[in-house]
Amino acid sequence: LVEDLGGTFHHVIGEDVPAALLEFARGVNATQIVLGVSRRKGWQYVLGPGVGATVARESGPDLDVHLITHDKAGKGRGLATIPRSQLGRARLIWGWLVGVVCPVALWVLLGMVDLGLANGMLLFLSVTVAAALLGGLYPALASALLGSLPLNYYYTEPLHRLTISDPRNIVALVIFVGVAVSVASVVDLAARRTHQAARLRSESEILSFLAGSVLRGETSLEALLERVRETFGMESVALLERESDVDPWTCAGSVGPAPSVRPEDADVDMPVGDHMALALSGRVLPASDRRVLAAFAAQAAVVLDRQRLQHEADQAKELAEGNRIRTALLAAVSHDLRTPLAGIKAAVTSLRSDDVAWSEEDQAELLEGIEEGADRLDHLVGNLLDMSRLQTGTVSPLIREIDLDEVVPMALGGVPEDSVELDIPETLPMVAVDAGLLERSVGNLVENAVKYSPVDEPVLVSASALADRVEVRVVDRGPGVPDEAKERIFAPFQRHGDSPRGAGVGLGLAVARGFAEAMGGTLNAEDTPGGGLTMVLTVRAVDHRPDQATAPDLATASAERQAS
Repeated sequence: LVEDLGGTFHHVIGEDVPAALLEFARGVNATQIVLGVSRRKGWQYVLGPGVGATVARESGPDLDVHLITHDKAGKGRGLATIPRSQLGRARLIWGWLVGVVCPVALWVLLGMVDLGLANGMLLFLSVTVAAALLGGLYPALASALLGSLPLNYYYTEPLHRLTISDPRNIVALVIFVGVAVSVASVVDLAARRTHQAARLRSESEILSFLAGSVLRGETSLEALLERVRETFGMESVALLERESDVDPWTCAGSVGPAPSVRPEDADVDMPVGDHMALALSGRVLPASDRRVLAAFAAQAAVVLDRQRLQHEADQAKELAEGNRIRTALLAAVSHDLRTPLAGIKAAVTSLRSDDVAWSEEDQAELLEGIEEGADRLDHLVGNLLDMSRLQTGTVSPLIREIDLDEVVPMALGGVPEDSVELDIPETLPMVAVDAGLLERSVGNLVENAVKYSPVDEPVLVSASALADRVEVRVVDRGPGVPDEAKERIFAPFQRHGDSPRGAGVGLGLAVARGFAEAMGGTLNAEDTPGGGLTMVLTVRAVDHRPDQATAPDLATASAERQAS
């Protein structure tokens, strides 16, 4: 009936019924409570107010309590609810054993030894205190009552009868029972306060964890749900959501076996807003735990929203990066492609013109311009294709053991001979690289260094061994790069400053690093002492050198790389 009317049914567990109801109501953000008046007789009000009156008194200004009466109100049977002790099960068992067995054993002992009334009372009081310390109020009451019987039987007139003729003995026995009850009450209260302190400490630690995770934004949804499962001892936890009241529930995240697919199927469900709920399976939680569970549920919703926002931000970043690359590519096409094409077009038009008689020297110069323009186009298109292969993950290095002094010189063909100094020791160990990729990487580094170096300052290309690695350094004396831009220059279509000679689209360094990482190496930028920039290409070294040269293998690898 409750579900047909659009409500939900919950089992509320608690040691104090009014407190459990109020905690549950506040946990689900309720504003009104409707209670039926309990059936209590007049004398029962001496033991304390009923559940309805207590709920109404403790509800505060945030909850409205409606009490519904009936014909049988005040006529039925019932007892006041007494909160259970917070003592553990083992302590209760030992308390009852001490409170019942020890008085019986002492009764037998007093039949054999005459200790006197004072000593007997002290002995039974000690047993009662022990029962109170172990089991709380009820075992102590049982011990006090059982202990008063042998004292009356053995030490009060008339002897060996359960009657008392001297009023002073009555006072002594009453005081004995009163002391026992007082001690038991103190122990029971201390146990309750200890339990409350432990619960509050646990709640504060959990809330501190949640607050810290909110500030740091470190906790994932799965980790948070696992923390919920461990905290409350559940079998599975699921965060469910739906678009509207008529849509089916979907699972946004879950941990544990067989998570619930609907809040109605779970042992505990905590709503979060109108269309989200935290569903726990395993056991029914007491109402006192729902406050912390509500904090977990709210945090789970925040984490889910943050993950989705982060995903959307990543997608937006990827789209923005794609737009930036397309814009840079269009700029490259409009300038770096059109410039050599315009030169080639002008040279071809001039050669085909019949209006001017070109000398052989002029024709050779025009043909040289056409060749240079074609080389620039070939280099640009090659870098664009290489960058595309790197971004799509289609680069498959062919790793072989080679000598650096056979590959690095081949990478210098695209720059003037007097613009580079080469220092490759013959004693270097061999390296495990793809010859074609290494040649393209070093070639791009050298071309970039020559482009930014002064005309009278040649670029130095050197190599050295360092443990199990070999470093190839390309050193220039150009303007250098600030520290904050050293990583940015390796991004596609990035150019730092103005080049004194030539231009480019900013793909050379990006392609060089991509090829280096594809071979298992690294490429980083460092400052050149005295000014300039040094590119450090690190590759893996091998611990032996074969007897025969690998030039044929290098030629084959280079041909394969160019064909691919």
